[in-house]
Amino acid sequence: MIARYTRPEMAAVWDPERRYRLWLEVEIAAMEGWAELGVVPREAVEAVRARARVDVARIQEIEREVHHDVIAFTTAIAEAVGPEARWFHYGLTSTDVVDTAQALQLREAAGLLVAGAERLCAALREQALRWKHRPVMGRTHGVHAEPTTLGLKFASFHAEMVRNAERLRRAREAVSVGKLSGAVGTYADVDPRVEAYVCRKLGLRPETVSTQVLPRDRHAEFLATLAVVGGTLDRLATEIRHLQRTEVRELEEPFRAGQKGSSAMPHKRNPEKAERVSGLARLLRGYAVAGFEDQPLWHERDISHSSVERVVLPDATIVLDYMLNLMTEIVSGLHVHEENMDRNLALTGGLFASPRLLLALVEAGMSREAAYALVQEEAMAAWQELPRGGPSFRERIERHPEVRARLSPEELARAFDVEGYLRWVDFIFERAGLVRSG
Repeated sequence: MIARYTRPEMAAVWDPERRYRLWLEVEIAAMEGWAELGVVPREAVEAVRARARVDVARIQEIEREVHHDVIAFTTAIAEAVGPEARWFHYGLTSTDVVDTAQALQLREAAGLLVAGAERLCAALREQALRWKHRPVMGRTHGVHAEPTTLGLKFASFHAEMVRNAERLRRAREAVSVGKLSGAVGTYADVDPRVEAYVCRKLGLRPETVSTQVLPRDRHAEFLATLAVVGGTLDRLATEIRHLQRTEVRELEEPFRAGQKGSSAMPHKRNPEKAERVSGLARLLRGYAVAGFEDQPLWHERDISHSSVERVVLPDATIVLDYMLNLMTEIVSGLHVHEENMDRNLALTGGLFASPRLLLALVEAGMSREAAYALVQEEAMAAWQELPRGGPSFRERIERHPEVRARLSPEELARAFDVEGYLRWVDFIFERAGLVRSG
């Protein structure tokens, strides 16, 4: 299932061969930087460029013996290159290579996530514009409140995803940083100009002040951003799940021919895709916590962050990529049941009109306290009696003597008119930049 909704490009970012190739790219760039300074012979650079090859099986074989992945890598490269490999990894510490190459992976993964967020934005925009003026009951605390529109629901999620796309761009920028500053970050064995050359060539910024590692606040920010995006997807999934409940059934996620909802109950059409998104959002929040825990390393570095990042960085980006693609499919294929929206708008016999009735009575001369007490008393009676066949809220209000004395039939009708609650929808859409192009 992960494969279906995760682009192969994202999985490829974290493929072991890809990681080793990026290590090689950093190493060759460092040799070029040294060659520019006249330290490393240019023929050594050319020999490495011509003969070095990434042999994953051989690297892993050596690692099983030496228990050090970078030493296994440099040893395997030296076997392929020959004598000129004595200049390979010159002046560098392992993390110079690992952290700089990982920055390239994170930058690439973030770019794919930005693209996924933009695709979801497009799907949400389309639904927002399509249902811009479709009235639907708004709910607070899960209870009927005032009417809104289905388009406004989608517009809210669209605006949030636009912010998320920008957050992902900022997170990409935050991790697009390299370091080649040596064992404790003092450049004792590597010239800062080598670092500048490598970062310039790879499109990274040199870290302002590093230790043996890049400061992990950058990675914590990255993972926190992914968790925030996951939170938006969770909010959207939760909305769909609630609106798919049998008692509501205003929306349903896509349900294809041949799909089954339950092994025991053939009638079931469950929001299982949206539930999947909500569940995976919990993983992203956990990964963010792992990122925060990686920040306080000992002195100039320890290695407690490394084992964590080998899991959470690939997993978090792959999981969010999956969630974005799955949610785009859900949003694009939603089943909309307008007849149930109309039913739910009428379900409480006009109770949603209580705010406008309150205002109309105040405008007609009643104190706010008296108007609130009158409207609330009739609303509470309607809540209790309507299920037993009693008069609706609107019927009660229309025959209330004090209301009849203060409000005309036309004023009462306006209070119960759904469209009156939606008169600023166009304004909100324009402010959000949601206008139909062409």
